[in-house]
Amino acid sequence: MSDRILVFYGSYRSDRMGVRLADYIVAGLNGRGAQAELIDAKAVDLPILDRMYKEYPKGTAPAAMEGLAEKIRTADAFVFVTGEYNWGPQPGLKNLTDHFLEEWFWRPAAVASYSAGRFSGVRSGTVWHSILSEMGMVVVSSTLAVGPISQTLDAQGKPTGSAGDSLDRSFGRFADDLAWWTEAARAQRGRKAPPY
Repeated sequence: MSDRILVFYGSYRSDRMGVRLADYIVAGLNGRGAQAELIDAKAVDLPILDRMYKEYPKGTAPAAMEGLAEKIRTADAFVFVTGEYNWGPQPGLKNLTDHFLEEWFWRPAAVASYSAGRFSGVRSGTVWHSILSEMGMVVVSSTLAVGPISQTLDAQGKPTGSAGDSLDRSFGRFADDLAWWTEAARAQRGRKAPPY
């Protein structure tokens, strides 16, 4: 059984580079036999949070929200690719994530961060750990941190130079950690219904 993994990316900027990392992760997971899909917050384009998905009467949520809710409910795991804006997470990614709650429960999540500079978005990545945990996900300990992004991945999301080689070496452990927790969570859900 292939793991169904959603890879979330949240920049709305016109010259965004982090999508390179999201594309790299999707390709890498698919190359390992998963069914990974990019969920681009800019493409989904949910409004600034007014009502959560669960606050709409059944069948009345906007089509984009309804479709994404189904994808989240049926996914085995998640990856969140986050840039760092003033030491914090991207508002587009946070806004998209906040539209849902119970849909996330009882599945693992991994965090990949990036920046244009040498800090690689790690401060935002650290913040995401607590956010995702609060939203009912098991956050794996392995992370990816990429920076400077422009010197690590080219426009097609392919690794370049020594920074790209380092990313390739780190990706295996990241993907292995996520795969282990994905299998463990799926097996536990099959044995015992979640407590709520």
